[in-house]
Amino acid sequence: MAGTFTGTARLTRLALRRDRIQLPLWIVGTTVLASFTYTAVREQFPTEAARLTALRTAVDTPAILMLRNAPTGVDDGDMMAFQILTFLAALAGFMSTLAVVRHTRQNEETGRTEMIGSMVVGRHASLAAAMIVTAGANLLLATLIALTLIGNGLPAAGSVAFGLGVGAAGLTFGAVAAVAAQVSQGARAANGIAAATIGAGYLLRGLGDAFGAVRPDGYTMTSAWPSWLSPIGWATLVRPFAENRWWVLALPAAVFAVLLAVAFALADRRDIGMGMISARPGPGRAASGLLSPLGLAWRLQRGTLFGWAVAVGLFGVTIGSLAGAVEDAFAGNEGAARTIRELGGEGALSDSFFTAMLAMVGAMAAGYVVQAMLRVRAEEAGGRAEPLLATATGRLHWLGGHLLVAALGAVFLLLLAGLSAGLVAGLSAGGLADRLADLGAAALVQTAPALIMIGYVVLVFGLLPRLAVGLGWLGFAVSLIAGQFGELLNLPRAVRDVSPFSHVPALPSAELSATPLVLLALVAVALGAAGLALFRRRDLAL
Repeated sequence: MAGTFTGTARLTRLALRRDRIQLPLWIVGTTVLASFTYTAVREQFPTEAARLTALRTAVDTPAILMLRNAPTGVDDGDMMAFQILTFLAALAGFMSTLAVVRHTRQNEETGRTEMIGSMVVGRHASLAAAMIVTAGANLLLATLIALTLIGNGLPAAGSVAFGLGVGAAGLTFGAVAAVAAQVSQGARAANGIAAATIGAGYLLRGLGDAFGAVRPDGYTMTSAWPSWLSPIGWATLVRPFAENRWWVLALPAAVFAVLLAVAFALADRRDIGMGMISARPGPGRAASGLLSPLGLAWRLQRGTLFGWAVAVGLFGVTIGSLAGAVEDAFAGNEGAARTIRELGGEGALSDSFFTAMLAMVGAMAAGYVVQAMLRVRAEEAGGRAEPLLATATGRLHWLGGHLLVAALGAVFLLLLAGLSAGLVAGLSAGGLADRLADLGAAALVQTAPALIMIGYVVLVFGLLPRLAVGLGWLGFAVSLIAGQFGELLNLPRAVRDVSPFSHVPALPSAELSATPLVLLALVAVALGAAGLALFRRRDLAL
């Protein structure tokens, strides 16, 4: 058994060297976000009366609970956990899954594993090294968050519980990625499975909090059973600063141990470069659609799009079904009405609710296009682009195929969300045709940030291809935080304006304004054109 782990220490050092930039950015960025949130909470809710008003509004508004989590108290730590804990847990999940796949499945695709395996290295060394690095990153993240909160004057026990909840969620999703790396056929599929699991975990947690029971005090809640099925839900169920339920942390620890054992067992039963799910043999002759760069891009991207479509479609159905519950919550509750209008703009209350929820769908579509466009870097780094471009296919034609598939995929995802939400809401409350038209249009305006992200990734790919993956996701994260959390964090208006999410018209709660959409489209075109020009002039695989 010991022989299967030979070389783990050296591979761990190699992985740390490769991640010397990416992991510190994730860890420091997440910790800084936690610190900023604490400062913003104290400024935004300076009195207990203001906090009680906000929490009583939240427990009556499922939309707020879907975005935040079930409130546990009115102290500084309780308010901070209410505002940001679930988002930090999701960030830790993405940090962990990307790291695990990068040091396992991606190494196999690029040939690093085969080269390393020609030396004295055990079969389980790569996976063990990946998990050691990921576990260390989550432990460091949990420690820094706890120390930061303690340094800000919060109780030590609650701060440690908060940090451990975030780290435990990240570690659990890292184990999910370890299993996905053994099952899937490639790194992209493994990342897709892991990302879908994080999305499902966030949705389950949201449903558990939205349908939880309000406690007798009228401003705290007990989460419903779906939260117990989610690693993100476990972080909130620890209830840091309120009850500090340490025993809940046994759940992610047990799941991590089981999934890790499964990952090692599966690693024993597959060949390097292959997945447990065998690839279906293709036809003897290629389909005519593969003769064009666009057809090839569609063939490479369709699996990713299908995975995102399932998640977006379920989200659309969920928010459509919540419309009636939100209307009931608004009845006679001016505080709830004011809060949801702050999230979704002025107008009819149900329209404000849909505006806030469809903004989340816009963020999901932007995440999809970043993942889709980064496929071009994987094709180039894997050596698959060079033989293709040695034919009559031009560089811009090849990259343009991926760009068009990503853009049309974003439109498809947004329409799917808007129409599914409109269908469910229209069937339950009436006015089906109006709901389909209003929510379809409201979803489509969210295409603008997705196009900006396409242009940004193309620019990074053309200018700094080696850093394309890290910078691509970093740009998405910065835009999302500045646009979706800028007001909460009291960021300056100039900083919030950097995010394309800050300029999308608030449909259906407001009138359509074409000016910001035109300006965003022009920025997207400018970024994309600059990236295409740079890519045309640089060498491949640099």
